[in-house]
Amino acid sequence: MKLRVVVLGAGFGGLEVTTLLSEALGENLDLVLLDRNDTFYFGYSKLDVMFGRKPADAVKIPYQHIHKTGVRFAQAMITNIDPHAKRVTTDKGVFDADVLVVALGADYAPEKTPGLVEGGNEYYSFAGAMKLREVIPTFTHGHAIVGVCAPSFKCPPAPSEAALLLHDDLVARGVRENCTISLVMPFHIPIPPSPAISKALLDAFAERNITYVKDSVVSAVDAARHVVRLNDGRELPCDLLLAIPTHRVPDVVETSGLAVDGWIPVHKHTLETRFPNVYAIGDVTSVGTAKSGGFAETQGAVVAAEIIASYRGEPMPAGYDGTSGCYVEFGDGRVGRVDVDFFSGPQPTGTFRDATLEMVQEKKEFGTTRRARWFGLSG
Repeated sequence: MKLRVVVLGAGFGGLEVTTLLSEALGENLDLVLLDRNDTFYFGYSKLDVMFGRKPADAVKIPYQHIHKTGVRFAQAMITNIDPHAKRVTTDKGVFDADVLVVALGADYAPEKTPGLVEGGNEYYSFAGAMKLREVIPTFTHGHAIVGVCAPSFKCPPAPSEAALLLHDDLVARGVRENCTISLVMPFHIPIPPSPAISKALLDAFAERNITYVKDSVVSAVDAARHVVRLNDGRELPCDLLLAIPTHRVPDVVETSGLAVDGWIPVHKHTLETRFPNVYAIGDVTSVGTAKSGGFAETQGAVVAAEIIASYRGEPMPAGYDGTSGCYVEFGDGRVGRVDVDFFSGPQPTGTFRDATLEMVQEKKEFGTTRRARWFGLSG
């Protein structure tokens, strides 16, 4: 009998678990991969779009390229998740599963920050990045702020990357001396698990006259007065805001009963929810690691291995170890990398590989290999 699997969300985690299950089970698999979108993009590509380095069509990969044994992709809006029955209702029909994997990521709630919708710009959504692609070239003088709006957010290096790339953009347009750049972050250093990369980033900020505002979040935007308010009551002048909006679970996850205190709790090492044969991976969980594509991918690999072992009646593999990493844009054409271990010690620890021109090619190869594995595409 074929194993029925429904995977909700076709991001890093959903694509990885789908690919590995198809490779291992082949014709014994009946997997439905559901996503509300028709295309995939790497999260870091939003920076390429925002700063005009690539057109939108160049970074999007249509899901129609997915051709894997035992896998069907369906673009659908999920309207209900029943974790007890492992049944998913969508606008395209109802899907029942033996195993359910929830990889829906985090949604954005800019409305949670007063004034942001009316008077600011967020760049974490693709639409937000596309809007800023038109806005940034019009900014020629004044105060720019890259600001985080809540303590928990995806891709911790992304705000630092945006500040450094904004500096490069302003320099290239010959207007940097007319502008200030501030980075508002909820951490005392940019990447707390890794003092080494944090020092490198702080040094880069100092070299570029970027102000690092630590242990703070943007709590309100007053566009009429050209200021943002921080959580401690301070106000900063702001003529251009690049915001990282508040994150939350998708509404359908909230109403499903899967979420507790805002996110889906899972077993630290197996990534199982409290519902039998229901897993959750990636940004939608409260597993205790960073919310990023790399961590979602490694979690997807763990869940796939567990599903395969269970189906074959084999011993369970080693559990999730809480490790992964990501590439970090330092501006000036250089890229570094940070790798973090969240589970081995009493505190997370990170290692940093210096930002170099050569690392740009390694980051490109990272994307190339996943295009090939997940979509069968070359180049």
